[in-house]
Amino acid sequence: MKHFLSKGRLAVIIIIAVLVIDQMVKICVKTTMYYHESYHITDWFQIYFTENRGMAFGMEIIGKLFLTSFRIIAVILISWYLINSVKRRLKTGYIVCVSLILAGAIGNIIDSVFYGVIFEESTNSHIASLVPVGQGYGSWFQGKVVDMFYFPIIDTSWPDWLPIWGGEHFIFFSPIFNVADSSITCGIFALLIFYHKYWSTVFKDGKK
Repeated sequence: MKHFLSKGRLAVIIIIAVLVIDQMVKICVKTTMYYHESYHITDWFQIYFTENRGMAFGMEIIGKLFLTSFRIIAVILISWYLINSVKRRLKTGYIVCVSLILAGAIGNIIDSVFYGVIFEESTNSHIASLVPVGQGYGSWFQGKVVDMFYFPIIDTSWPDWLPIWGGEHFIFFSPIFNVADSSITCGIFALLIFYHKYWSTVFKDGKK
Protein backbone atom coordinates (compact mmCIF):
# COMPACT_ATOMS: atom_id res chain seq x y z
CA MET A 1 0.00 0.00 0.00
CA LYS A 2 2.86 2.34 0.87
CA HIS A 3 4.49 1.77 -2.54
CA PHE A 4 1.16 2.35 -4.29
CA LEU A 5 0.62 5.67 -2.49
CA SER A 6 4.16 6.94 -3.07
CA LYS A 7 4.31 6.04 -6.77
CA GLY A 8 0.71 7.09 -7.32
CA ARG A 9 1.39 10.42 -5.64
CA LEU A 10 4.45 10.95 -7.83
CA ALA A 11 2.39 10.26 -10.98
CA VAL A 12 -0.29 12.73 -9.89
CA ILE A 13 2.30 15.41 -9.08
CA ILE A 14 3.94 15.01 -12.50
CA ILE A 15 0.63 15.18 -14.35
CA ILE A 16 -0.58 18.24 -12.45
CA ALA A 17 2.78 20.03 -12.81
CA VAL A 18 2.94 19.46 -16.57
CA LEU A 19 -0.69 20.54 -17.05
CA VAL A 20 -0.27 23.72 -14.99
CA ILE A 21 2.92 24.74 -16.80
CA ASP A 22 1.49 23.81 -20.21
CA GLN A 23 -1.72 25.78 -19.75
CA MET A 24 -0.02 28.78 -18.15
CA VAL A 25 2.36 29.09 -21.11
CA LYS A 26 -0.41 28.60 -23.68
CA ILE A 27 -2.78 31.10 -22.07
CA CYS A 28 0.02 33.64 -21.69
CA VAL A 29 0.98 33.32 -25.37
CA LYS A 30 -2.63 33.28 -26.56
CA THR A 31 -3.59 36.43 -24.63
CA THR A 32 -0.43 38.51 -25.15
CA MET A 33 0.76 37.78 -28.69
CA TYR A 34 -0.57 38.37 -32.18
CA TYR A 35 -0.95 35.32 -34.41
CA HIS A 36 2.46 34.46 -35.94
CA GLU A 37 4.19 37.07 -33.78
CA SER A 38 7.60 35.93 -32.59
CA TYR A 39 10.17 36.83 -29.95
CA HIS A 40 13.77 36.28 -30.95
CA ILE A 41 15.56 34.70 -27.97
CA THR A 42 18.66 33.45 -29.79
CA ASP A 43 19.53 32.65 -33.39
CA TRP A 44 18.37 29.08 -32.78
CA PHE A 45 15.39 29.68 -30.44
CA GLN A 46 12.23 31.76 -30.82
CA ILE A 47 8.86 32.06 -29.10
CA TYR A 48 6.64 31.91 -32.17
CA PHE A 49 2.86 31.90 -31.67
CA THR A 50 0.93 29.64 -33.96
CA GLU A 51 -2.03 27.28 -33.71
CA ASN A 52 -2.89 24.00 -35.35
CA ARG A 53 -5.91 21.75 -35.69
CA GLY A 54 -3.88 18.60 -36.05
CA MET A 55 -1.45 16.38 -34.24
CA ALA A 56 1.77 17.13 -32.42
CA PHE A 57 4.27 19.51 -34.04
CA GLY A 58 1.59 21.00 -36.29
CA MET A 59 0.90 17.93 -38.40
CA GLU A 60 -2.58 17.72 -39.93
CA ILE A 61 -3.49 14.25 -41.15
CA ILE A 62 -7.02 13.40 -40.00
CA GLY A 63 -10.23 15.30 -39.18
CA LYS A 64 -10.33 17.46 -36.06
CA LEU A 65 -13.35 15.83 -34.37
CA PHE A 66 -11.99 12.35 -35.02
CA LEU A 67 -8.58 13.37 -33.70
CA THR A 68 -10.01 14.85 -30.50
CA SER A 69 -12.15 11.75 -29.93
CA PHE A 70 -9.10 9.57 -30.53
CA ARG A 71 -7.11 11.61 -28.02
CA ILE A 72 -9.81 11.20 -25.37
CA ILE A 73 -9.93 7.43 -25.90
CA ALA A 74 -6.12 7.32 -25.76
CA VAL A 75 -6.11 9.27 -22.48
CA ILE A 76 -8.62 6.85 -20.96
CA LEU A 77 -6.50 3.86 -21.99
CA ILE A 78 -3.23 5.44 -20.83
CA SER A 79 -4.85 6.40 -17.51
CA TRP A 80 -5.98 2.82 -16.99
CA TYR A 81 -2.50 1.57 -17.88
CA LEU A 82 -0.83 4.04 -15.51
CA ILE A 83 -3.07 3.03 -12.60
CA ASN A 84 -2.37 -0.62 -13.38
CA SER A 85 1.38 0.08 -13.55
CA VAL A 86 1.29 1.72 -10.12
CA LYS A 87 -0.66 -1.20 -8.67
CA ARG A 88 1.86 -3.65 -10.11
CA ARG A 89 4.68 -1.64 -8.52
CA LEU A 90 6.57 -1.18 -11.76
CA LYS A 91 9.80 0.81 -11.77
CA THR A 92 9.46 4.43 -10.69
CA GLY A 93 11.19 5.72 -13.84
CA TYR A 94 8.79 3.73 -15.99
CA ILE A 95 5.81 5.27 -14.19
CA VAL A 96 7.34 8.74 -14.64
CA CYS A 97 7.56 8.15 -18.42
CA VAL A 98 3.94 7.01 -18.67
CA SER A 99 2.84 9.97 -16.52
CA LEU A 100 4.62 12.41 -18.87
CA ILE A 101 2.89 10.89 -21.89
CA LEU A 102 -0.51 11.03 -20.18
CA ALA A 103 0.00 14.63 -19.02
CA GLY A 104 0.96 15.77 -22.52
CA ALA A 105 -2.04 14.07 -24.07
CA ILE A 106 -4.40 15.71 -21.58
CA GLY A 107 -2.75 19.10 -22.13
CA ASN A 108 -3.51 19.13 -25.85
CA ILE A 109 -7.02 17.74 -25.27
CA ILE A 110 -7.79 20.77 -23.11
CA ASP A 111 -7.01 23.04 -26.07
CA SER A 112 -9.01 20.93 -28.50
CA VAL A 113 -12.09 20.65 -26.31
CA PHE A 114 -12.29 24.05 -24.60
CA TYR A 115 -10.25 26.75 -26.37
CA GLY A 116 -12.70 27.19 -29.22
CA VAL A 117 -15.52 28.21 -26.86
CA ILE A 118 -13.58 30.35 -24.35
CA PHE A 119 -11.16 32.32 -26.55
CA GLU A 120 -11.52 34.88 -29.33
CA GLU A 121 -9.83 34.20 -32.65
CA SER A 122 -6.17 35.18 -32.73
CA THR A 123 -5.17 37.13 -35.82
CA ASN A 124 -2.20 39.13 -37.08
CA SER A 125 -3.96 42.32 -35.94
CA HIS A 126 -5.90 41.18 -32.88
CA ILE A 127 -4.76 39.63 -29.60
CA ALA A 128 -7.30 37.16 -28.28
CA SER A 129 -9.05 37.45 -24.91
CA LEU A 130 -11.02 35.06 -22.77
CA VAL A 131 -14.76 35.31 -23.46
CA PRO A 132 -17.90 33.83 -21.87
CA VAL A 133 -18.36 30.16 -22.68
CA GLY A 134 -19.90 29.73 -26.12
CA GLN A 135 -18.76 33.09 -27.50
CA GLY A 136 -15.38 31.93 -28.73
CA TYR A 137 -14.04 31.37 -32.22
CA GLY A 138 -15.33 27.80 -32.50
CA SER A 139 -17.45 25.09 -30.96
CA TRP A 140 -16.79 22.33 -28.45
CA PHE A 141 -14.11 19.84 -29.59
CA GLN A 142 -13.07 22.20 -32.40
CA GLY A 143 -10.44 24.23 -30.57
CA LYS A 144 -6.96 24.80 -32.00
CA VAL A 145 -3.85 23.72 -30.14
CA VAL A 146 -1.52 26.58 -29.17
CA ASP A 147 2.16 26.11 -30.11
CA MET A 148 5.07 28.42 -29.40
CA PHE A 149 8.52 26.80 -29.15
CA TYR A 150 10.51 27.13 -32.35
CA PHE A 151 14.11 25.92 -32.73
CA PRO A 152 15.48 26.79 -36.21
CA ILE A 153 18.83 25.31 -35.26
CA ILE A 154 20.07 25.39 -38.86
CA ASP A 155 18.64 28.05 -41.19
CA THR A 156 20.38 27.94 -44.56
CA SER A 157 19.97 26.98 -48.22
CA TRP A 158 20.94 23.78 -49.97
CA PRO A 159 24.04 24.08 -52.22
CA ASP A 160 23.17 25.04 -55.82
CA TRP A 161 24.93 21.95 -57.15
CA LEU A 162 22.64 19.59 -55.23
CA PRO A 163 20.08 17.82 -57.48
CA ILE A 164 16.37 18.60 -56.91
CA TRP A 165 16.82 20.70 -53.74
CA GLY A 166 19.72 22.88 -54.91
CA GLY A 167 19.29 26.51 -53.84
CA GLU A 168 16.11 25.84 -51.80
CA HIS A 169 15.70 27.21 -48.30
CA PHE A 170 16.31 24.64 -45.55
CA ILE A 171 15.51 24.81 -41.83
CA PHE A 172 16.38 22.24 -39.20
CA PHE A 173 14.46 21.92 -36.82
CA SER A 174 11.25 23.47 -38.26
CA PRO A 175 8.32 22.07 -36.19
CA ILE A 176 6.75 24.42 -33.64
CA PHE A 177 5.55 22.73 -30.46
CA ASN A 178 4.36 23.26 -26.88
CA VAL A 179 4.99 21.93 -23.37
CA ALA A 180 2.48 19.09 -23.83
CA ASP A 181 4.21 17.94 -27.04
CA SER A 182 7.55 18.02 -25.22
CA SER A 183 6.15 15.96 -22.36
CA ILE A 184 4.84 13.28 -24.72
CA THR A 185 8.09 13.20 -26.71
CA CYS A 186 10.32 13.01 -23.62
CA GLY A 187 8.17 10.24 -22.14
CA ILE A 188 8.23 8.16 -25.32
CA PHE A 189 11.96 8.64 -25.97
CA ALA A 190 12.81 7.80 -22.36
CA LEU A 191 10.75 4.61 -22.60
CA LEU A 192 12.47 3.60 -25.84
CA ILE A 193 15.98 4.42 -24.62
CA PHE A 194 15.92 3.30 -20.98
CA TYR A 195 13.06 0.82 -20.75
CA HIS A 196 12.82 -0.95 -24.11
CA LYS A 197 13.89 -4.27 -22.59
CA TYR A 198 11.91 -3.72 -19.40
CA TRP A 199 8.85 -2.87 -21.51
CA SER A 200 8.85 -6.34 -23.07
CA THR A 201 8.97 -8.03 -19.65
CA VAL A 202 6.16 -5.80 -18.42
CA PHE A 203 3.86 -6.95 -21.24
CA LYS A 204 4.87 -10.59 -20.80
CA ASP A 205 4.11 -10.43 -17.09
CA GLY A 206 0.86 -8.65 -17.77
CA LYS A 207 -0.37 -11.53 -19.93
CA LYS A 208 0.17 -14.10 -17.21
